[in-house]
Amino acid sequence: MDSLSQIALGAAVSVAAFHKPIRNKQIKLWQAAAAGTVFGTLPDLDVLISHGDPISDMTLHRTESHSLFYLSLISPLFAWLLVTLLRSPGLFKQSFIAIALVLLTHPLLDTLTIYGTQLALPFSDYPFGTGSVFVIDPLYTLPLLIGTGIALFNKKLSWNSAGLALSSAYLLFGLVAQQWAYAKVEQQLADFDQRTDKLLVTATPFNTLLWRAVVIRDGEYLEGYYSLLDGSTPMQWRSFTRDKALIELWKDNPAVARLAWFSHGFYQLEQKGNEVLLTDLRMGMAPFYSFSFVVADGAQAKPPVQLEFPRDNAASFAWLYQRALAKTQLPLSDLVQ
Repeated sequence: MDSLSQIALGAAVSVAAFHKPIRNKQIKLWQAAAAGTVFGTLPDLDVLISHGDPISDMTLHRTESHSLFYLSLISPLFAWLLVTLLRSPGLFKQSFIAIALVLLTHPLLDTLTIYGTQLALPFSDYPFGTGSVFVIDPLYTLPLLIGTGIALFNKKLSWNSAGLALSSAYLLFGLVAQQWAYAKVEQQLADFDQRTDKLLVTATPFNTLLWRAVVIRDGEYLEGYYSLLDGSTPMQWRSFTRDKALIELWKDNPAVARLAWFSHGFYQLEQKGNEVLLTDLRMGMAPFYSFSFVVADGAQAKPPVQLEFPRDNAASFAWLYQRALAKTQLPLSDLVQ
């Protein structure tokens, strides 16, 4: 999730974990919130580490700093640091619980996005990502901010608990809605006898009402959208060519192989002029993708260069609103290409 969401979650979880010490005036409410803010931010500081190229930077984000094992190991040290700063050694146990919860909920929340979080290091480098919530979703973040904010203002911890409960309920709704969308997409593909090799259904920006479906199959990929308000309206699919010869030619290139692994096979290779373009199909909406890279010039491989994210915000936001409410069935690619 975005940094603001992780800060809000860290503060809310910390306040909840320190509930009794706050009541007993062993720690101030703002101190608990501040500790959660700091420790909730720490895992994402790995973005400051350069790994030499943008694909390595992308695929090595959310690695050791998001490992449940390593975060559990480091929690006692951070708890000692906190009680030392607070000069309250009697709070070590509660501080350990609070910091462990703050640190561990960070990667668990990230796992609900589609990006890829390597939770199981050092035992496995599998990049987990459900895609049941978009990386930025105000409907998740606002309850946390409002709940903790009001609690800080009026000292009533029930507001913090309410914010946590609402935001958690929203995440649960996203998981249920995603499974519903998967079932509807699979049903429609079967009804139209559409063969699939791989199917991905993931939340679209800022909501869990509209779901994006990507189908990978031999020689092409399909993109379609399903809104929970669509009812029985058939989905509109758009087909995009996947150059099998180009993929075969470049599949052993280290950059291509790494992104193919990280994206679970949801990637595109295409020739644009003299350049070979590599795109992660999971993040973005055709024709706008968050991660695209130039990996070759002609037949010559080159260090990956990330392309700037193309923007047509006015058209995209207007379409997103219309499509989520089932007021249009046209894909975004029909409007901006």
